[in-house]
Amino acid sequence: MAEKFPIPAYIIIILIISRLISTIGNSKPWNILVPHKLLTLDIGSRLHLDPAAIKSASSDYGNIFKENPVAVLYPSSTEDIAALVKAAYNSSVPFKIAAKGRGHSVRGQAMADGGVVVEMMALKNYRNGNGITVGSGFYADVAGEQLWIDVLNATLEHGLSPASWTDYLYLTVGGTLSNAGISGQTFRYGPQISNVYELDVVNGKGELMTCSALKNSELFYAALGGLGQFGIITRARIALEPAPKRVKWVRMLYSNFSSFSRDQEYLISMNGRRQKQALDYLEGTLIMDQGSLDNWRSSFFPPSDHPKIISQVKTHAIIYCLEVAKYYDDHTQNTLHKELQTLFKGLSYLPGFMFEKDVSYVEFLNRVRSGELKLGSQGLWEVPHPWLNLFLPKSRISDFNKGVFRDIVLKRNITTGPVLVYPMNRNKWDDRMSAVIPDEDVFYTVGFLHSSGFDEWEAFDDQNKEILKFCENADIKVKQYLPYHRNKEEWIKHFGSKWNTFAQRKAQFDPKMILSPGQRTFNNI
Repeated sequence: MAEKFPIPAYIIIILIISRLISTIGNSKPWNILVPHKLLTLDIGSRLHLDPAAIKSASSDYGNIFKENPVAVLYPSSTEDIAALVKAAYNSSVPFKIAAKGRGHSVRGQAMADGGVVVEMMALKNYRNGNGITVGSGFYADVAGEQLWIDVLNATLEHGLSPASWTDYLYLTVGGTLSNAGISGQTFRYGPQISNVYELDVVNGKGELMTCSALKNSELFYAALGGLGQFGIITRARIALEPAPKRVKWVRMLYSNFSSFSRDQEYLISMNGRRQKQALDYLEGTLIMDQGSLDNWRSSFFPPSDHPKIISQVKTHAIIYCLEVAKYYDDHTQNTLHKELQTLFKGLSYLPGFMFEKDVSYVEFLNRVRSGELKLGSQGLWEVPHPWLNLFLPKSRISDFNKGVFRDIVLKRNITTGPVLVYPMNRNKWDDRMSAVIPDEDVFYTVGFLHSSGFDEWEAFDDQNKEILKFCENADIKVKQYLPYHRNKEEWIKHFGSKWNTFAQRKAQFDPKMILSPGQRTFNNI
């Protein structure tokens, strides 16, 4: 086996800059453009140019885009990341840098074509198990590359847990906080970005800054939901609460969308963090003839009940599934049944179509994992995922149901993956943060979580485009979650009244537009 020798940092930098120069047609010799301080960088052994490293950083979960970086940094510390960004910032020809966690983006957002990708997960090899520290108060200091499943396990050892989650826990903390982090808990506890006290961020100048609502607050609010445009999150102080032990998990089926949405909105109206009768989780999904009753998110419905559910689906074409959960422990288990009975009284689900499970807290939160492992064993996980995730105002959800679910989706008849639809409360979000949501007090998230073959994804992408075109023609003011836009006009429309602030923050924290080029927010302007 050939021995691998560390590559001097200055050679890496020269190669990166020469690639950039050749791209832009600059005829100056490379070495004239390399500042002297770059020649002394101490990260050369952790910058990789080998084909395996380049390949791993050139694709993502979406498996649609493919963009090759020039190099991949496997950092051993936050200082390595800061040194790389500072090198780019001080260069006469700044190179692009993208931070990659699990690579769970679907449109190349974590890529850096012709630049450098920072493989954040490499940091775990140097933490010696110290990436998560549970403080003496109700918080945990968590390194940005840590997975949410690890946060769950570490905090449970102290009888504590975050309150807000994503459906899938094998994502990095820095990655979800750069978007928002949503799931069925969001209506009550807010998105994950609303449950953070403090951040450490390497900004676009290579400066490591600690920020919070009281210290460097502009960067704090910029980075949360900021799509990686203002800095790389290397630590987050996350709010914790006492952890429950078990979960009563319930699904109810509806044939009428108005009843389904009305009941969802009623249930999320009880949303105080200390409101005893409030649910802890609420989502909704579509069940359609071409889909599976038990998709990758979990197996729930008893096989003996499949025939009667399928009969309803064939009769109505779409069945709407309301999914809720209530946490409990030894102190609350005796009152749980009565509380749920009171809460569900008057709901308009189909008689005889309520299904219940009683599971551990960990089993509930980690419900997607078993599906992932099953699909992975069948070679069906690392396939194209032409997803479309939207936020839309409550006032137009009925129009969306008629024009999209019951028209576009049924006519095309290709949707087999999960389709999520559930409401959230705007007052659980902080408008000072970069994330954008509809203006109404209640808004819905709709997620088309498609999986496809490598020669079939374009059909799903065409459906996504038709859905977006319908919304535009119907004047339904949707906002994309995990957004993909192609030009300045689309980004300005996406951010709306926040665009000027977003652009000003970019000029302040990443003036040379080095970070997160895969979002195409500024580098195509």
